[in-house]
Amino acid sequence: MLLTAVFTEAEEGGFIALNPETGTTTQGETYQEAIHNLKDATTLYLGEFPMKIHSNPVMTTFEVSHAPY
Repeated sequence: MLLTAVFTEAEEGGFIALNPETGTTTQGETYQEAIHNLKDATTLYLGEFPMKIHSNPVMTTFEVSHAPY
């Protein structure tokens, strides 16, 4: 099953990893640790809440203007 992983840097260091299809989120000190933890968390989630993915995920970016303060 092909799923999406989104990584952001954590304020305290390391990385936060999110799988948008399931909502599972985890973290790790390194990118490799974060993806490993995300795979584990998502596997556990799908074991409890099975779901079918009907198409491959599509990821893109977009830009917004900064709102004035």
